[in-house]
Amino acid sequence: MARTRKCSRTGCLEPAVATLTYAYADSTAVVGPLATAAEPHSYDLCARHALRLTAPKGWEVVRPDADLPEPGRGSDDLEALADAVREAGRPDRSAPAADRSAAPTGRRGHLRVLRFPEV
Repeated sequence: MARTRKCSRTGCLEPAVATLTYAYADSTAVVGPLATAAEPHSYDLCARHALRLTAPKGWEVVRPDADLPEPGRGSDDLEALADAVREAGRPDRSAPAADRSAAPTGRRGHLRVLRFPEV
């Protein structure tokens, strides 16, 4: 089940419907549709904060002409869910074999499973 992303503004618990990014070279703040994945240098905003956003003096705020969508599942979420259900229902599906050999770079993954001894 996909989690709904929340607004990045402190104290706001509303679902995000827009993404804010900055174009520093152009002194522009861009409020666009919600990005498909959270990015480290962008901010998710609810409808209220996306519409009320102001920029510092000398900066421009760019917003799309279209109305902000209602929060909830997008078509990408529904397609991913349908693909997962189809994959799980395939009769010829087999579990991939675990490859314990080292990666071509000579490094294994940086994560490993630690098992606790049974008491």
